[in-house]
Amino acid sequence: MDSKPCDQANMKARRSSGDRKAEILAVTLDLAFEVGPGHVTTGMIAGRLGLTQPAIYKHFPRKEDIWRAATDTLCARISENARLGVSPCMAPSENLRNLVLRHLHLIAEFPALPEIMVTRDPTGGLAETRQRFQTEMAGYRAALAGCFNDLRAHGDLRTDLGIEDGVTLLLGIVQSLVLRLIVTRNPAPLVQEGERLLDLQLRLFEREGNTP
Repeated sequence: MDSKPCDQANMKARRSSGDRKAEILAVTLDLAFEVGPGHVTTGMIAGRLGLTQPAIYKHFPRKEDIWRAATDTLCARISENARLGVSPCMAPSENLRNLVLRHLHLIAEFPALPEIMVTRDPTGGLAETRQRFQTEMAGYRAALAGCFNDLRAHGDLRTDLGIEDGVTLLLGIVQSLVLRLIVTRNPAPLVQEGERLLDLQLRLFEREGNTP
């Protein structure tokens, strides 16, 4: 008897389970942007996917498990951005640009991310999630600071700009665009506007006399 059909069916089942988990996480983050992270329920998730709540619990026994998996995904992306955004082959200014744009792309892909990080959470259900995001963002800030230190070492940073002030100014661009996103509920222009403002800001960071 040929075992290939059974093997293929098992492989399909395993893929379907993984795909279903990914769908649940994606819908959870979509709903978090639509209704707010603290208002997402498993009933909403099931309804959006055309499933029953027990079908959700088959993959994630508790709602906290869904948030933990979503947090794992987003934190891994923030960490990856901090790591891949800096290359020894690139100029420090290009590394700064890459770091900021990578983060803007992440927010455009998952617009719920800023609200998860700052939303009020009376029940404390998202406390662990926010703490993990804050830890990853501390690493991201450190990567930005490292690029500013490289700029200073190369003599390309204006002399009256402190490292932490530079980091704050760049993150200020991100935060202003995030505020606009929260008001307009439209992530589409986030990266394009961010790129324009970022290039303006980076030129203002240049040491006096560097600008043609």
